[in-house]
Amino acid sequence: MELLNKIKYPDDLRKLSVDQLPELCQELREDIVKELSVNPGHLASSLGVVELTVALHYVFDTPEDRIVWDVGHQAYGHKILTGRREQFCTNRKLGGIRPFPSPYESEYDTFACGHASNSISAALGMAVAAKKTEKCQRNIVAVIGDGALSGGLAFEGLNNVSSSPNDMLIVLNDNNMSIDRSVGGMKEYLLKLNTNETYNALKFKVSSWAHSMGLLEEDRRKGIQRLSNAFKSAISHQQNIFDGMDIRYFGPFDGHNVKELVRILRQLKKMKGPKLLHLHTQKGHGYEPAEKDVTTWHAPGKFDPETGERLVDKDPNKPQKYQDVFGHTLLELAQQNPKIVGVTPAMPSGCSMNIMMKEMPDRTFDVGIAEGHAVTFSGGMAKDGLIPFCNIYSAFSQRAFDNIIHDVALLNLHVVFCFDRAGIVGEDGPTHHGAFDLAALRPIPNLTIASPMDEHELRRLMYTAQLPDKGPFVIRYPRGGGVLLDWRCPLEEIKVGTGRKMQDGEDVAVLSIGPIGNNVTEAIKGTKAAHYDMRFLKPIDEAILEEVAQKYQHIITVENGVKTGGLGSAVLEWLSDHGYARRVTRLGMPDNQFVEHGTVEELQHIVGLDAESIRKAIES
Repeated sequence: MELLNKIKYPDDLRKLSVDQLPELCQELREDIVKELSVNPGHLASSLGVVELTVALHYVFDTPEDRIVWDVGHQAYGHKILTGRREQFCTNRKLGGIRPFPSPYESEYDTFACGHASNSISAALGMAVAAKKTEKCQRNIVAVIGDGALSGGLAFEGLNNVSSSPNDMLIVLNDNNMSIDRSVGGMKEYLLKLNTNETYNALKFKVSSWAHSMGLLEEDRRKGIQRLSNAFKSAISHQQNIFDGMDIRYFGPFDGHNVKELVRILRQLKKMKGPKLLHLHTQKGHGYEPAEKDVTTWHAPGKFDPETGERLVDKDPNKPQKYQDVFGHTLLELAQQNPKIVGVTPAMPSGCSMNIMMKEMPDRTFDVGIAEGHAVTFSGGMAKDGLIPFCNIYSAFSQRAFDNIIHDVALLNLHVVFCFDRAGIVGEDGPTHHGAFDLAALRPIPNLTIASPMDEHELRRLMYTAQLPDKGPFVIRYPRGGGVLLDWRCPLEEIKVGTGRKMQDGEDVAVLSIGPIGNNVTEAIKGTKAAHYDMRFLKPIDEAILEEVAQKYQHIITVENGVKTGGLGSAVLEWLSDHGYARRVTRLGMPDNQFVEHGTVEELQHIVGLDAESIRKAIES
């Protein structure tokens, strides 16, 4: 690490010669592989942009110039080069550096980027702000992947870029991947968008020369650009969508040629008006195991960096992940009910819908990183008789809130929403915790909202949700493994709006919803506390609430979500509406701060959701 050891900040990087940059890229790539082999994280994405990361910090005067990353999966090299190499061993650990770039952590991190497709809009805002302040010479660069470009917000941003005065540069990192393979029309368009290399090189040289000679003032530049676009379209019989939006397009170029990238970026840095640089990269580039299986190596866990062998826990006595129980159960239900279809926004392997996708490819739909579209698309299918199971990570469902209300709930359409990664997710931190779904969705008419305490309950709720006349049905469950070794069970209906008494008791009643109830089971051992698994947040089991209100003066609610607006609030509201004055203690995620990153166990202890904390609440 001869060169990397000399670099703490980008100022040190800029002291190197261009000829030294390929060696630095190799060292940086090796450093990422070595560290992630023992401290797991997002590997393949960061390996794919090593050269781009080095070139951007080499050419642009960061942090004064702004680099806006889209999805922080790719930003590990950026972290290492911006003063955090010594702390990188704490990445994703409790109290360590954050899993994704955050302005709270470093001035080099310009914006939040845990979710996809926001970089263009955020960068445009910064570009407009720069023009309206004394920072008018500041350069703004948005880095977005081809997968993130499928998101609706990216298109909205592009549309506004073309109509707002700005000099921003959009770097399109085209690797034909998000986590799984990219899908959709934009992916196919980018595959075909391979401008003639000779024309492309000539255009770039002429444009650079004209700019250096002062011949490209704004009105003349736009006129020449329109003429060029018309000429190119006439020859190629293809309209470049970016040129058509008055965003000057350059590419595609090799995203792994760092010296060429430096040359191109230096030229583009001087040009006025919005520009898009299209780069072809390879996810996992430079590390053979990741190149061969990019989906697995997106986040591979611990591994041997020399052999590429993943150190996977193969304990046969370990419970299945909730997502896998979902995937197998969905296939089982689809085999019985021909109306069932599966929908996922770019997460077939992450949510295990790939199980059904393999057996029934014509009945499963990966719509790309487009959660809002996934919901409305599902609504359209439900309107004409199908039963879509629309699986979205809980945190990402926030992006489809209006679609859930306007395009599904309003018409009472039979869409089954399966929200994976609900509650505390662990090391991915505040952008990925599924904290707000219960509170956000509870006020919406027509929705049924449920959460299973274990894998058997998940299967039964999925079976119940697809039965006739159920309307929009939400099922939420957490990341990771369940609690049952024998997760298969008969598929039986659960009456909507009914909970169950898990243990009778005295003094205190604990009401829980979802798998967090297993922590309650542990906490009440040896106590006289009663435990009720509510199952449904909406409609809530009023018979249980009546029983609890009449028998207990002290009530504790436990939910793996923000405690304001969820189960605890629902219980308080019911008690108030029915004239009961009871002491209610609500346990859940806080609403006065975001929960940071760490293991699930560490974070549950911090927010008071582990068995020990629940027991203390009972005792107090």
